[in-house]
Amino acid sequence: MKIIVTGGAGFIGSNFVYFELQENPEDQIICLDSLTYAGNLSTLEEAMNNPNFKFVKADISDRKAIFKIFEEERPDIVVNFAAESHVDRSIENPGIFLETNVIGTGVLMDACRKYGITRFHQVSTDEVYGDLPLDRPDLFFTEDTPLYTSSPYSSSKAGADLLVLAYYRTYKLPVSITRCSNNYGPYHFPEKLIPLMISRALADQSLPVYGKGENVRDWLYVRDHCSAIDQVMRKGRLGEVYNIGGHNERTNLEVVKTILRELDKPESLITFVTDRPGHDMRYAIDPTKIYNELGWFPETKFEDGIRKTIQWYLDNKKWWEEILSGEYTKYLGNTYGNKIVS
Repeated sequence: MKIIVTGGAGFIGSNFVYFELQENPEDQIICLDSLTYAGNLSTLEEAMNNPNFKFVKADISDRKAIFKIFEEERPDIVVNFAAESHVDRSIENPGIFLETNVIGTGVLMDACRKYGITRFHQVSTDEVYGDLPLDRPDLFFTEDTPLYTSSPYSSSKAGADLLVLAYYRTYKLPVSITRCSNNYGPYHFPEKLIPLMISRALADQSLPVYGKGENVRDWLYVRDHCSAIDQVMRKGRLGEVYNIGGHNERTNLEVVKTILRELDKPESLITFVTDRPGHDMRYAIDPTKIYNELGWFPETKFEDGIRKTIQWYLDNKKWWEEILSGEYTKYLGNTYGNKIVS
């Protein structure tokens, strides 16, 4: 099969590219990425040597470019990872999130309609459900949980999900959607919680934690996520949504303290900063549906996954140090102010 992977130079997309090249070496992978701030071509350096891998620089909202690629490649499956994904950035500039996450998804599906595919798979997020109260640990997001977004980012992803389901109902486009909990692992861009804390702890710099660090996330090791997407895009029912969770709930403060322990760094590095507007309190996913239908269940415990992740950042300093040396440093300053200055 020929699979187009959009956003394949980003965090989850690149891990998915490597997963497919390893687990399904007979398939061809065409990676599309516009190489914005979070897309890093060096992430795909190893994949570039694989004869079944091809990279194309393209913006999914560029209709002319996308249709040209589909005309030339004629893919069987399209997996859409391409998205602006950081909540803080969406608060700062909502427009680019609507352009990429909603308009771009529509352009891809229009190309799929014209050239024909066996599956369009949309990679979404549990953030479309809003959040859960901290005092109700018995509550979890299911596929039937109403959408209740909290940020321009999650609203744009919810809008894209609704558009995907509308294309299934209106045009009979063969689609599926997965909504995942927070991912972590190799190639995670350093603005997100875990890689940010690792990089700053290694430099003995202050670690900015929103509010009191009480916000709870369900952490999913990225390779487990990739295996779930692979199952859904090949075997999942058309027109369905599948939740993918890690069964690894931790408060942000617990995550930060775990990283400090693993790196033998003092908790005095933690600095509590003003909370972000509309910060969701708890995410927790019930993955019963994907387990019952496809037999998928997360394999990686957080304690094991975080050690593997930390080791990857220790072994690949050049990758993230090059990112931190550029424009991203300015963004950190604008977002957190002088509270994180070392």
